[in-house]
Amino acid sequence: MRHTGTQTLQTKRLTLRRFVCEDAEAMYKNWASDPEVTRFLSWPPHQNVEVTRAVVADWVRSYEDPSYYHWVIVLSSSQTPVGTISVVKQDETIEMLEIGYCLGQQWWHQGIMSEALSAVLKECFEHIGANRVQARHDPENPHSGMVMKKCGMHYEGILRQTMRSNRGITDCAVYSMLRSEWPGCTK
Repeated sequence: MRHTGTQTLQTKRLTLRRFVCEDAEAMYKNWASDPEVTRFLSWPPHQNVEVTRAVVADWVRSYEDPSYYHWVIVLSSSQTPVGTISVVKQDETIEMLEIGYCLGQQWWHQGIMSEALSAVLKECFEHIGANRVQARHDPENPHSGMVMKKCGMHYEGILRQTMRSNRGITDCAVYSMLRSEWPGCTK
């Protein structure tokens, strides 16, 4: 793969960009402190903005690594940070990237995450050169799977009792897309 680091991505309604330390307050308020947002995630809701500041500072330092991909999702119209999308796992031997994401409750069911995931899929296949991009979700959170399906990812099945979230040990639904399936692919 050709690692380029986290580049700014633009869509019709969104800017996906690197986090800056000043994003911590909005992140805390808009999604990181909400137990409903983090219910299916592996990290607990942040208890205070200091936790969020420390997390964001760590992410900002990680941008020095060209194989680190982590975007804050910003509404272009208001410059409001509303969520995050990132590469949470990589396997160079098979050119695989795994995507994870979360979005503030106020912005659920508006197509925002589908728009962000589509932009990241394009980046993964057309610029980074991934062969496989995958994502997974708790089957009790079907809306996350709907985002993956809407973006053209293929449902592969359920891995039983293979992940831990704030709900405990859970099953995991897996979706993927291969480079050969990407609409912009030149075979």
